[in-house]
Amino acid sequence: MSSKPFLAELERIGALKNGHFLLASGRHSGQYIEKFDLLRNPAATQKACETLIAGLGADSDVDLIVGPTTGGVILAFEVGRQLGLPTAYAERISDGGSAREIKRDTVINYGTSVLVVDDILTTGGSIQETLEALRPWKTEVRAIAVLVDRSGGHVDFGVPLHALAELDIETWSPDSCPLCALGVAIVKPGSTVKLGG
Repeated sequence: MSSKPFLAELERIGALKNGHFLLASGRHSGQYIEKFDLLRNPAATQKACETLIAGLGADSDVDLIVGPTTGGVILAFEVGRQLGLPTAYAERISDGGSAREIKRDTVINYGTSVLVVDDILTTGGSIQETLEALRPWKTEVRAIAVLVDRSGGHVDFGVPLHALAELDIETWSPDSCPLCALGVAIVKPGSTVKLGG
């Protein structure tokens, strides 16, 4: 499945949305990917992970799959299940910051080869935090796999990056948003609250 079929599948299941959205960054956008519309659909998630694995080639020859909370946990589990490999999860440290750690009595052996799996790559923050969480374990991260790369190719982790789709979604500051100028009601993703209109 190349970029276009996967994006079409996201649209078919309602995960690729068109409208007027308030992003976590405070910027506005006319498109949004609601990853949970995919992750709530086990058959679609299984198929997406199968396709992602098929595109990895030799980069799937690892010992461990690791994903960041929240969406990366589901994808890491499914990729691990399909490859017959164990999984680990990079969870936020409870101090409210952005750092992550491998918790829950997980033990990772020195030199373990790792594939990091996440859902949507935008700035790369959650993946970078996952890489930092793996650093004390002295692992060898072979590759990173994501469903959608929204970074526009601006994020480099120093290892191969695989994505099912690349999508360049334009965003605007609130004062230059053309949808605001048209009076289109704005929605904050993750809620059903319309913030204006």
